[in-house]
Amino acid sequence: MKKLVILLIIIAVAVYAGSPYYSAYQLKNAYDDKDGATIAAAIDYEQVRPSVQNQLTSQFATTMTKYPLISELGGEPLTQAANGFIAQAVEGAITPQNIEKIINTQGQANTAAKELAAAWAIASDQVDLKNLIQSLIIQRGDVDAVVKSQMQQVMKKQAAELEQQVAQGNDSEKPTLSYCGINCFSISGQVKGYPLTIEMQREGLINWKIVDIVLP
Repeated sequence: MKKLVILLIIIAVAVYAGSPYYSAYQLKNAYDDKDGATIAAAIDYEQVRPSVQNQLTSQFATTMTKYPLISELGGEPLTQAANGFIAQAVEGAITPQNIEKIINTQGQANTAAKELAAAWAIASDQVDLKNLIQSLIIQRGDVDAVVKSQMQQVMKKQAAELEQQVAQGNDSEKPTLSYCGINCFSISGQVKGYPLTIEMQREGLINWKIVDIVLP
């Protein structure tokens, strides 16, 4: 009886400790099988959306500190316009329906994906700053008009890059899996050539949910 109890304890510990690896295995299979519904259902959107939005707005704030002239010309209205676009892009892209669509098509760029890619590009200092300054001067400080024009240009560029990445980018055959805490587990690798880290959080004893996506 004592040996049986010990064996059951060992099995329980193994299942508890191994559960995130099995969840990661299921996610990898779902991605390979283009099963978007399974991956979409594994995401906690109430945690992922604000995290991604915060990453992008923080990154944009850092970018703005590098260009005092743009900050002087555009100031707070420019930041508000950019952050508004970021919020709209995140809200439109990180939904169960869109995640399912992206996985089913293996990353084919739709409008929501293009907008999120544009938001990432803007936050990551990939805007044509010379053109932005000239436009602000020409438009006499009409920040909304300038930002909308820049968004369209960036979206067009990012759409082309996304399509190229989908066609040529590689996925990690063996992502890096590791615990980041007793109830935290991370999966790191490449998706279509983009480095990406996914963080999962334990729900109950053996269930896991994606609660964060760390952007490159």
